[in-house]
Amino acid sequence: MYYNYLLAKLSSYYYNYIKRKKLYKQLTLILLLSLNIFASQSYEKLEFTGLTQISKQVAKETADFQNKSYTDEEINKAIKKFYKFNYFTDISVSYKNSILTFAFTEKPFIAKIEMTGYKNREEDLKILYSTMDIKKGNMYSKEKIRRAKKALLLALEREGYINSVVEVSVENINSTSVLVKFDVNKGDPIVITDITFKGAKALKKDEIMDVIANKETDVYFTWFFGRDDGEMNFEQLPFDSPRIKNLYLENGYLDVNVTAAFSKIDFNTNTATIEYTIIEGSQYKVNDTIIYLDEKILNVDNLYSELKLEKNDIFNITHLRKDQEYIKTQVANKGYAFASVNFDIKVNKENHTVDIVYNVIPGDKVYINDVIISGNSRTLDRVIRRNVYLAPEDLYSLTDFKDSNNALKRTGFFETVTISKERISSDKMNLLVHVIEAPTGNLIVGGGYGSYDGWLFNVSVNDKNILGSGLNLGLSYEHSSKKDNYTLSLSNPAINDSIYDGSINIHHNETLITNSDEKKGDQTTIEKGFGAGIGRSIGRHIRIGTNYSYDDEDISYEKDSSQNDKFTTSAITPYINFNNTDDFYVPRKGVIVGTSLKYAGIGADAKYLLSSTYFKYFYSLEDLIDYDIIFRYKNRLKVIKDRGNIRDSTTFYLGGASSVRGYSSYAFKPAQYDKKRFDKYFTNTIELSFPLIPSAKMRWALFYDYGMIGKDEFNEIKKSGYGTVITWYSPVGPLQFIFSRAINPEKDDDTSNFEFSLGTKF
Repeated sequence: MYYNYLLAKLSSYYYNYIKRKKLYKQLTLILLLSLNIFASQSYEKLEFTGLTQISKQVAKETADFQNKSYTDEEINKAIKKFYKFNYFTDISVSYKNSILTFAFTEKPFIAKIEMTGYKNREEDLKILYSTMDIKKGNMYSKEKIRRAKKALLLALEREGYINSVVEVSVENINSTSVLVKFDVNKGDPIVITDITFKGAKALKKDEIMDVIANKETDVYFTWFFGRDDGEMNFEQLPFDSPRIKNLYLENGYLDVNVTAAFSKIDFNTNTATIEYTIIEGSQYKVNDTIIYLDEKILNVDNLYSELKLEKNDIFNITHLRKDQEYIKTQVANKGYAFASVNFDIKVNKENHTVDIVYNVIPGDKVYINDVIISGNSRTLDRVIRRNVYLAPEDLYSLTDFKDSNNALKRTGFFETVTISKERISSDKMNLLVHVIEAPTGNLIVGGGYGSYDGWLFNVSVNDKNILGSGLNLGLSYEHSSKKDNYTLSLSNPAINDSIYDGSINIHHNETLITNSDEKKGDQTTIEKGFGAGIGRSIGRHIRIGTNYSYDDEDISYEKDSSQNDKFTTSAITPYINFNNTDDFYVPRKGVIVGTSLKYAGIGADAKYLLSSTYFKYFYSLEDLIDYDIIFRYKNRLKVIKDRGNIRDSTTFYLGGASSVRGYSSYAFKPAQYDKKRFDKYFTNTIELSFPLIPSAKMRWALFYDYGMIGKDEFNEIKKSGYGTVITWYSPVGPLQFIFSRAINPEKDDDTSNFEFSLGTKF
């Protein structure tokens, strides 16, 4: 027993001893580790390698080491901070020769993105990539690509492409950059086979179909601009009900209720039907219109006559909004830049009439504090300011504001113009004018082929904004089998930034007209001369002026030299023109009209009058059909009056790019019809212009030309043509490729199916 007791005691002492010894070892290990962690070490130099995304200064501030010393804990904290930038895949730290070095391995960045099978226009891709939250310069990560792919599939679904497949591949360009490719296999679109408007009685189905984005397929017209292909657009579907409601509101149905679209989709056939339930209600007419406005600001009676909605008119919500904008414009023109116009529609359900009440809250009069111009690295500030109709200390005017924007666009100096308002106090504001400059100076070396002129060679140096001053300087040479032309010109649209303009030019033109007369043979005309002009603006859209020209003309004939002649012309040409369009190259609204009368007979051989009048009209259809189509119309009328001495060469010709396309230039000459001259000329053109490649500034148009020419009457010869023209507004000016057909040409007519034109705009 005693032996057993002694053995137990010894065992207990030994166990406690071993336990205390282990505890001592553990405490010693913890203490040593703690001393190691918190022990401060010093360095002489701190270096960072492999950094491109952040600067070394930012890296030093992130590490935040003090007095050239560090601990292991501080290094661990610094590494965690660096990883939070999300720029790095690996970070290592080393210490050697008193140099503490952080070595970074950065994630690659996305240097290029490619998309195949879906979207190809630059503008569309820019919007799509924004939706996908991916762009060049982003850091690459698998998670970012996963999210981008998911967003792309969602965009495809919204456009009606169900079960689309997107394959993503990543290629290393180098150690720091990658190429990301999205290969899209669009799923079959859902095609709408039928749309029902349950309860629609007042409006026809076609009228409603015109305003909604999702249309049922039309098997006969799916080719027409892709507008009735019937493909379902899920993104636009929720907005179609409000569009239908707005159409009813335009037709006086104020109580209309339109349910959301109810669609049935058959995924076996990828077809769908859509049904809307419409409760039309009653149609309302306008009973009265009241405008509450301080008479000190405007005489309200002057506003009523200009309103689109009048008593007994069927109510129209679109006209109401235009009237609201008109009232606001008139008030804003008095300096109330931040005026608000609220309307209230008081409905009389018994009589089915409405009273419209406008309440105008003018606010304070606002004056211009400053006009701040940006974006013009080349164009002088004063050139821009002279086209801005609001200056410091001027009272604000909304019409002046809009006209300034259009005036800057009409110069042709800028690709885009943006004028915005910056309110700095209750009665002061800055105008912020931001421009993106267009190339205005160019050296053109080009050529082409025309059915009449043959091969054409052209070289010109031109700058319509030389040294940013607004001066237009041009030197050109044009050569073909039918012409040799030299021209030097200089014009100033605003002499000393005034309302006056001036121009000078010298020219040498040699022109060959083939088959002009069977007896005389081909006619060669060499014309040398100069011109000068002076003009001034009247208001913002009208210019008047006078040009003087002197020309020495040498005419020779191939077969009968006895008919050769020399002739001088000294003429003065007063003119007046009007232009209120909104752009230089591609106007979408406005008119251009002008007339001139050339009086020849100032101390030279020629004595005649030449009257010339032109008219151009532009109208954008985008608000009507939600597509960028521009309707364009132009005509030109010319008449010559003999005052006693006029050469046969002073005549008109019909045919070619500038008159009736489908026929060669100079296709219809006086000699063909036993006439000495054609003294009367009229042409007109109708075009529908469509976008082709907006990013490249390319458009295409369908056109119809009709022209008349004659000696005593306009309609002695009548010709017409039609076709397609592709226009590229290139850095060297507009280039036109004309594909045309003559309408009912006669057997001997000189027709042309293709022409190339440089420098010509509509």
